[in-house]
Formats: sequence, C-alpha cells, structure tokens
Amino acid sequence: MQRKHVLVVEDEEDILQLVSYNLTRAGFQVSCAQSGEEALEKLGAGRPDLMVLDLMLPGISGLEVCQAVRKLDACRDLPVVMLTARGEESDIVAGLDLGADDYVTKPFSPKVLISRIKAIMRRREQNGAEGGPEQETPVRLGELEVDPIRFEARVEGAVVSLTLTEFNILKLLARRAGWVFTRQQIIDAIRGYDYSISLRAVDVHVFSLRKKLGRSGPRLESVRGIGYRVRA
Repeated sequence: MQRKHVLVVEDEEDILQLVSYNLTRAGFQVSCAQSGEEALEKLGAGRPDLMVLDLMLPGISGLEVCQAVRKLDACRDLPVVMLTARGEESDIVAGLDLGADDYVTKPFSPKVLISRIKAIMRRREQNGAEGGPEQETPVRLGELEVDPIRFEARVEGAVVSLTLTEFNILKLLARRAGWVFTRQQIIDAIRGYDYSISLRAVDVHVFSLRKKLGRSGPRLESVRGIGYRVRA
C-alpha cells in the first residue's frame, strides 16, 4: 500500500525535524518546506494527502498560504492541520475560516498531532467509500443544499468554501434536520471514537460554519445544555 504523503511547513528547524521524524516513524511519506513560498511551490509540483502548516512563517504567513491553497483547484479539498503558538480563539477561528481543518497549539505532543492527522485521513477515506442512496443524495433545506458527492454546500446556488470538518458537521446535522446532536455525538460521528478533541472545539467549528453559511447560518441552531441541530 502506498504511503500517505504529508507536507510539513515549519520554519523552526527543531520543530520541523521533530514532526518529520515522528511522521516518518508512523509510516508517512514526508516532505518539508520552511517558508510559505516554498510550500506553494511544492504544492504546484504535486498534491500531498495532507499539509501540516505553521501559522507564523517568514514572508507569506501560514494564514495566507491556507487562503492561497483553497483557491487552487487541485488543492481545494486538501486537509490542513495548523500548528500555532497562538491559543486565542480569534486566531483559531481565523485559520478555520480560511480553510484549515484542525489545529494543534504549541507546545504539542507528536502523538496527538499524528492521531489527529490519522483521524482526518480516516474520515476522508470513509467518506470516499460511503455508498447508498442516503450518502449520495443531496440534502436541500430551503436555500441551503448539501451535496455529499461533490463535498459542496451551496446557499442560493452559490458554493460556500468549507473545511472538511465543517462540511462533515453540516452534512451530519442536515441529514437529520430537526434532530438534536450533542457535542460528543458530533465528535464520534465525524472523527471516530478514538479521536482526541475537546468539546469546546466543536463550538469553534460551528461558530465558523455559521459565519460562512451567511443567510443560512441561523438554520444551525444551538440547543442550550445539549448541542446543535439544523432547522428543517
């Protein structure tokens, strides 16, 4: 079986070596870039299966790299995990808004980082292998349409750029419009039972998702003390 390819973008040599070493030991093919410019050059030469991206880079920042990646047709759905020393919610939301799928704050455990990378890839493979009418049929709720085959959400016909995690949350809730899901149920459904993620992270993703959906954002409702639902 061909090894999954991870591009690591990090300007700090010690962290770059730490991440690369642990990913290689975990069975991944690894390539490295130490600047945003170098990362975009490598993406232009070939698409990896996932990118680990530091936000604080010399020259083009990690946020700018993430934004540029989402404009490339070949990399529009490329999973991105942010590495950042910033722990502020506003910084995390900014990264998620620009297309990152997950984030790990420094200092971090390499085991946690690899667990999150594996979870994202596992979910991508499971989504690609899904079949049957429910998985293939687009869900339409008024002006909102969720298309599982194209991995697209549209509001009034316009495509909304979502991360893989945001799309999976929306797909889960939209398929059972009106049903209330707890935060833990959402984590279990979109990540897998062995995924290490806080309940608070679900709130961050939902906040970002609401903003991106614009007019359809209010359809994603909070149920106090329980979780979330999509209004039918």
